[in-house]
Amino acid sequence: MPLPELVTPTYELVVPSTKKKLKYRPFLVKEQKVLILALEENDTKQILEAIKIIFKNCIITRFKMDDLSIFDVEYIFLQLRGRSIQETIEIEVPCKDDPKTKVPVTVPVEAIKVDFPKGHTNTIKLNDTVTVVMKYPNLEYFCQSVDHPSVSVNEVPLPVRRITSVPLPGDKITHNEIGFNIILDEEMTGYNEMYNWLQRLVNEAQVSPIQRDVKFPTYADITLMILSSHNNATQKIK
Repeated sequence: MPLPELVTPTYELVVPSTKKKLKYRPFLVKEQKVLILALEENDTKQILEAIKIIFKNCIITRFKMDDLSIFDVEYIFLQLRGRSIQETIEIEVPCKDDPKTKVPVTVPVEAIKVDFPKGHTNTIKLNDTVTVVMKYPNLEYFCQSVDHPSVSVNEVPLPVRRITSVPLPGDKITHNEIGFNIILDEEMTGYNEMYNWLQRLVNEAQVSPIQRDVKFPTYADITLMILSSHNNATQKIK
């Protein structure tokens, strides 16, 4: 007599960035074990790999991990956790009158939503004929480490009698380069995107400024978000 098959319930959610529906099931003990082992190692790369494994096993609808933004991943993972472990999350919220005092609050997972500001759009209109569609940062752009740039002040030598010179602080601050280390995924998405950007810079440099393609600007802003131990943004550097 064959063993009875366990029927796992399925649920549906809407991806915040794309508004597409995904069917998923709760994660099982074996998948939870993968996440627990990664958390015990306290290694960001292993934790992200564990999240990928859980997503690939639990999400029934066909999807691409690279198409999910960071806030999509956070939202989907919360929904998975709510259906798998507990439908509420215990957090501590600082009081308005006394920020040092924290009050325990129970938050239902179903009440957690991604808030898009009024008028939010991922398109930038450059002119009447050209519009650029921006892409939300995905999971692969989680920064692993940052080499903080050094800062120096130029020196102004002041000639003094009987002394060669006395160095005085100048009026110019020099910032050196800043370096980032990101996760290299198996499809090399982050590397290819950066390489293609550098390749465009080389190609554009050989073209007249009048004939350059405005769809791919030479310069772009990057925002470095410094997170706390609870993954809350404490500072933003643009």
